[in-house]
Amino acid sequence: MELGRLNHIGVATPSIAESIRYYRDVMGATHITEPFDLPSQGVKVCFVDTPGAGGTEGTQIELIEPLGPDSPVAKWMEKKPYGGQHHVCYEVEDIEEARSWFEGLGKTILGPTRIGAHGTPIFFLHPKDMMGQLTEIMETPKGGGH
Repeated sequence: MELGRLNHIGVATPSIAESIRYYRDVMGATHITEPFDLPSQGVKVCFVDTPGAGGTEGTQIELIEPLGPDSPVAKWMEKKPYGGQHHVCYEVEDIEEARSWFEGLGKTILGPTRIGAHGTPIFFLHPKDMMGQLTEIMETPKGGGH
């Protein structure tokens, strides 16, 4: 298994609308996707694009707002009501190969492989096995890009 690029950093927020204003007005973001619901994961999401060096594609910030009190993100935010960094997401070429790799290492995979916000297969690894960081593994989107 070969690790790909850092696709995005997930940031939990109590309000995507307020977070969009922050990234636009304070951080100078110029491209932010329209928020959309991802009911299968209990969240509303949108992406803030960051520019890469030399005109390359940068890493995205994924803003995540819980859809309700039963959302896993809502439970996470009980300890951090202002939100904050929730996870990091790395790309891999083959999601099943990556899953087998991590299983072979004895890493704890949280739930089944499923379709994520980019429309590609994903799974999450438990923070206790990943240096304290919830880690999303995502199959590289076909055609490049986010």
